[in-house]
Amino acid sequence: MTDPTRTPSTTANNSSPTETEEMEEYAGGTIQSRHGYIPVWLLVVYVVLFIWALYYLVVYWGGLGPGRV
Repeated sequence: MTDPTRTPSTTANNSSPTETEEMEEYAGGTIQSRHGYIPVWLLVVYVVLFIWALYYLVVYWGGLGPGRV
């Protein structure tokens, strides 16, 4: 039995209205962006690179430079 409160357009449309409101389009719709989340692995990469940069800064800070005594 069919539900009288549902219309055919709502059953055929897979995206909710909130998803379409968050979508941003650039270049005439060629590029689409939406608000999402940052994956955990990417956050781990950021932290590791930041720690490595601090290590590199401390270990190789100063000096006369390569080739100078």
